[in-house]
Amino acid sequence: MRVLVGPDTDDLAELYAPLRSPWLRVNMVSTVDGAATGASGTSGSINNAVDKQVFDHLRATCDVIVVGAATARAEGYGPADRPIVVVSRQEEVPDGLRDAPDGSVVVRPLGDPVAFRAWLHDQGWATVLCEGGPTLLGHLVAAGVVDELCTTFVPRVVGGDHGRISTGAPVDAPLTLHTLLEQDGTLLARWLL
Repeated sequence: MRVLVGPDTDDLAELYAPLRSPWLRVNMVSTVDGAATGASGTSGSINNAVDKQVFDHLRATCDVIVVGAATARAEGYGPADRPIVVVSRQEEVPDGLRDAPDGSVVVRPLGDPVAFRAWLHDQGWATVLCEGGPTLLGHLVAAGVVDELCTTFVPRVVGGDHGRISTGAPVDAPLTLHTLLEQDGTLLARWLL
């Protein structure tokens, strides 16, 4: 385990390097009291500058972004510099992604998570970044296809009835702490599954 204070942008490449290829990581943010969203109902209302710094780095270094349709709608997803796979039961493209360039957004159901992961790698996407949401994270962890869970704990308590970073059927997946960073009270961790 590595514990560092105040990651420098130049350090992020080393700190967040995948341990092998292929690699599927999930990136989630929550408050200290476990809320995955804030007052607006989005994670954007609880994240902060250091979380955004790591979020941007993970996006810039992945081959593809995977996101659940409900999260893409709630968070107002738009086109990105990487292809986006939207996991949707109805196979419907969220509004913000409808005008994306051809081929930059793929919509498909999750189905069997093991087959889904194999399909991602068959497309040539070795480094996969999943940005949630909680239901998708629950399915992927339960199926044992996640290599790494990146978490940010922002130093806030919001109370209320906010969801957690993982929902769905009960699962008990042990984690191993790989890296722990702290900046201004924000804790950023890499957990291996």
